[in-house]
Amino acid sequence: MNIIPAIDLLDGQVVRLKKGDYEKKTIYNHNPLDEARKFKTAGFSHIHIVDLNGAKSGQFENLPIIRNIINEASLSVQTGGGVRSLKDIEHLLNAGLNGVICSSMAVKKPDEWMDAIKNYPKEMILGLDLKDGKMAYGGWLETSDEPIEHFLNPMIEAGLQTVLSTDISRDGMLSGPNVKMYSDLQKRFPQVNWIASGGVSSLEDLVTLQSRGLYGVVVGKAYYEGHIHLEEMQKLSASV
Repeated sequence: MNIIPAIDLLDGQVVRLKKGDYEKKTIYNHNPLDEARKFKTAGFSHIHIVDLNGAKSGQFENLPIIRNIINEASLSVQTGGGVRSLKDIEHLLNAGLNGVICSSMAVKKPDEWMDAIKNYPKEMILGLDLKDGKMAYGGWLETSDEPIEHFLNPMIEAGLQTVLSTDISRDGMLSGPNVKMYSDLQKRFPQVNWIASGGVSSLEDLVTLQSRGLYGVVVGKAYYEGHIHLEEMQKLSASV
């Protein structure tokens, strides 16, 4: 299982939100590059970055910081936040991003999203965020009543390989991941690489997710609050 350290950027700072609420943030580092270098030193080569400003505005407000992390820390980065069109995706890929996470675009511009999957199948990551059992998008401010199967199956047929799924009710809460939800999703869609996100609170949570055969997991607040150390995360990730 790939363990992917996370950096959430808001106003140029490393933060974490509770349940996606912009009014409930905690600042962990004023220097994102310094945080990224910690991951590199610990042995990680790939990280997850969310542009929280971009998720609201549709502009890549923190892209200069992300580029700096890629260039200065020599890390591979997957990112989301503010992606609204195929042009946006190509702009990010040209900027050096290894993976682009989309949720709103997949709902609001499905034709362009399908083109992106066909053109860049390895780089596209669907952000399947769930809020009270419904798909959420637009910075988790909007929800859809469409069944997951109707939404996901055409994308898989078009070549989608990876889905990052977040249980918003657990994001930033350190309440443990929704293991049942991820196990169910993996059983229903076994051809997809599932990346879990939200709720991880301990090394035991990571071991449990690993035992379910998940492709990856994003770790954020549990690391920042000292519940899991980078060395432990890297050792477990390397054990696969």
